Amino acid sequence: MKFGVMVQEGPYQHESSDSAYQFVKAAMEKGHEIVGVFFYHDGVINSTKLTDPQQDDRNIVKRWSEIGEKGVDLVVCIAAAKRRGINDDVLAPGFRISGLGQLTEMAINADRFVTFGAS
Repeated sequence: MKFGVMVQEGPYQHESSDSAYQFVKAAMEKGHEIVGVFFYHDGVINSTKLTDPQQDDRNIVKRWSEIGEKGVDLVVCIAAAKRRGINDDVLAPGFRISGLGQLTEMAINADRFVTFGAS
């Protein structure tokens, strides 16, 4: 099965980003394809390398980067990113900035599209 995923919450606001990460990781381990993860609204904060959690806390941005290293397309909404001061200079490895057209393409190419966070 092919899954598309959207994350709409920041990494430390709610459990949405953690839940999305765990879903993507589990789906990949079961042999499913992730056509992409789209970060929207405050979800774009998951993409910034400026995040610096304490040593004993989980590093959600690093976890997402590791997913990106496995070939999953991690797309950050350009409009939401610009509103929050995020640009190419502060993106963590594995992320890229694009528009809502990329979200549409993910939804078309996925068998199922799953959203995590506020609607």
